[in-house]
Amino acid sequence: MAFVKVVKNKAYFKRFQVKYQRRRQGKTDFRARRQMVLQDKTKFGSPKYRLVVRITNRDVVAQIVHAKVAGDDVIQAAYSHELPAFGVNFGLTNYAAAYCTGLLLARRTLAKLGVADKFEGAKEATGAYAAVRTKKDDQGDDEKRFPFKAILDIGLARTTTGARIFGVMKGAVDGGIAVPHRPNRFPGFDKAKKQLDAKIHRDRIFGKHVADYLKQVKEGVGANPDEKLNQFSKLIAAKIAPADIEGIYKKAHAAIRADPKKTLAKKEKKAGQRKAYNVKSLTRDEKNAAAKKKIAT
Repeated sequence: MAFVKVVKNKAYFKRFQVKYQRRRQGKTDFRARRQMVLQDKTKFGSPKYRLVVRITNRDVVAQIVHAKVAGDDVIQAAYSHELPAFGVNFGLTNYAAAYCTGLLLARRTLAKLGVADKFEGAKEATGAYAAVRTKKDDQGDDEKRFPFKAILDIGLARTTTGARIFGVMKGAVDGGIAVPHRPNRFPGFDKAKKQLDAKIHRDRIFGKHVADYLKQVKEGVGANPDEKLNQFSKLIAAKIAPADIEGIYKKAHAAIRADPKKTLAKKEKKAGQRKAYNVKSLTRDEKNAAAKKKIAT
């Protein structure tokens, strides 16, 4: 068969349909979004909430979002850069910080809805898996009020086992929000046995992996005192020992539950005159005076 060149003619371009802007930019998976946003017709205008999690190089972002025709409406949000207000001043993007951010979002959301005292979640982080109660799986034997439900929205992130995204989700679930999930993506899940090791997951929530690495770095510094240190500079400067890290996260969890609305104090503006680099515009009289002065000199 002879080679046939495909020519994109006028008929092709007339029928060409441009994809959505965020698809062209590679920012949104619209197939996944459609499934998360679509609501049953029998539920009419009932909102369908999403737990949106995004992780950047310097921050963990967690939001409760409701899709509207005009655009997404953010009901409540929490960020890992707010954690210093609760005593966590280091490692704001690790798994333990992600868990704290999810817990903070859950407590803030339920407090805003006025049901924080009815849905306390797991009072202590054990790392164990507990299925959430939703209307879909309910057998009708429990007449208590259903918890606030949200669907996990991870965007374009990879769903690898032990990912920090699931740390945020676990924090939100322990905080009292019902997020339908399974334990197979938590740290410590054994694929062969199909079982979650809660101890491994708990250690990750309380930053044991950070403590172990800090201990290793400190031992390396002891062996080579002249070597420049790049890791854990803030922790070493604050004289935080590896054994202290679990206690810091425990206090942070308690502080979040005590007052989730707490925020960092705003920095005071430095006193002093602002530098102005723009050229001052002169009036006509000022221009004439400047010209006469120049002629005179």
